[in-house]
Amino acid sequence: MKFTLASLALPLLAASAPTPEPATNPAFTVMAMRSASPIHFLQMNAVGQKFWLGGKTTSYCPEQVEPNCPPGDQTVFAPGGSSLDTMVPGGQQVYIDPNGALSFTQAHSANIPQGSSRGPFQYAVGDPWSHYTFNGWGASGFMACPADDNRWQVFAAIQNATVPHGNVDECLGFSATAITYEGDVPAWQYI
Repeated sequence: MKFTLASLALPLLAASAPTPEPATNPAFTVMAMRSASPIHFLQMNAVGQKFWLGGKTTSYCPEQVEPNCPPGDQTVFAPGGSSLDTMVPGGQQVYIDPNGALSFTQAHSANIPQGSSRGPFQYAVGDPWSHYTFNGWGASGFMACPADDNRWQVFAAIQNATVPHGNVDECLGFSATAITYEGDVPAWQYI
């Protein structure tokens, strides 16, 4: 009888245990949310020192590191979103370039073009979704602008951005949904 009572109580104790709180500042990936649009649910990818919705992440790992290279097939922001989650010494910083494009630095370089903005970038915990935003220069977050290769380039949501087709009215504002990343460092460096 004692065994039966104890075995009945264990599931009740487990059910009443507190659930862990979501991380307040984790590494994360970004997915665009804009209902009824061609960018809805597209992942944000690092390509050519810029960020895009659609397409594939591009990364690099030197030969001497290759046996231990991370896969480099997804774009992950470091906690806070002001840099990328990489192994390369010195890291890779995220910034808005003078044309308004969300960009990242070359590996082994802290060079950011004059007139760029280093933020403020913000990771905001939400329920059920967390978000990544940029509010510098009077921006209201991010927008995606069509390019010629069926991808959408990511910009700060500002009216004077220099976009691929030259017309900011073609761009779509979106919610940059931040999805917690819990794996190992995802890339040596992004290119």
